Amino acid sequence: EMLRGGTTTFSDMYFFPEAAAEVARRAGIRAQLCFPIFDFPSAWGSGPDEYFRKGLALRDDYKHSDLINIAFGPHAPYTVGDEAMSKVVMFAEELDCAIQIHLHETQHEVDDALKQTGLRPIERLAKLGLLGPRSQCVHLACLNDDDIALLAEHRSHAIHCPESNLKLASGFSPVEKMRNAGINVALGTDGAASNNDLDMFGELRTAALLGKAVAADAAAVPDHYALQMATINGARALGIDHITGSLELGKHADVIAIDLTDLPQQPIYTPVSQLVYTNISHCVRHSWIKGRRMLDNGELTTLDSREVIEKAQYWRQKISGE
Repeated sequence: EMLRGGTTTFSDMYFFPEAAAEVARRAGIRAQLCFPIFDFPSAWGSGPDEYFRKGLALRDDYKHSDLINIAFGPHAPYTVGDEAMSKVVMFAEELDCAIQIHLHETQHEVDDALKQTGLRPIERLAKLGLLGPRSQCVHLACLNDDDIALLAEHRSHAIHCPESNLKLASGFSPVEKMRNAGINVALGTDGAASNNDLDMFGELRTAALLGKAVAADAAAVPDHYALQMATINGARALGIDHITGSLELGKHADVIAIDLTDLPQQPIYTPVSQLVYTNISHCVRHSWIKGRRMLDNGELTTLDSREVIEKAQYWRQKISGE
């Protein structure tokens, strides 16, 4: 997952979060990295005990960073049992850390949980104490009114990934219903395995349009709210809305500048509507993170674009077996 509030990103790295954190540190990116937790072995560890050990050590490495936060990443209700979930709850409360989990992504997930436990996944997490204001619930594509009420009661955050949900035919997230229930809904992309471009402006447009269709209401998910989903709501979900996510005195200067002078952008009547509905990521010319210029007239200042492209091509060839 990736979520941006101006220049804020977060992602749940299934494997090697320490490598991602180091790259983010060197590049000067503001990021939340979630270390993975499964009930079974993976490329990163042998099981829950090793995941916790390595993840907590990583948190210690970055606990004094003002740009990088380390969070718990229990993958999903169907890959993490009650014992490991309860351990996440205990550590997150003790350390005041965020928790990010894929939740109610498909109807199949919900149906299987009901057969196996008699509880919907959200009900189970509520009973375990995992739902709360530190919880970032990703997808939420298959919800009923009771699910929404539980999320609202526990003040959990919804991370909406519309294009991933569409590409995987996962289902439709009731964004307008959650908004009306007072749930903080932020915007995400999911990962490259189910989203081709991770373009937040594209995601913004899709969320605004899809939200109207799902609600059967052309006034649903209005442009101002969609923009909030991509900015201040994202910061709120990350627990950093006191320092970023909006342009206010006293907050960090996390800013992007967009050039709207090109012919396709004319005429401009309502700037917010233009930002939300015209997919203008190619018009971003400058970016600052905590006042440091990261993008200068379209050129990256802390990353070598040519080197990144060469590495991407190398790994494409390696993965493709060419």
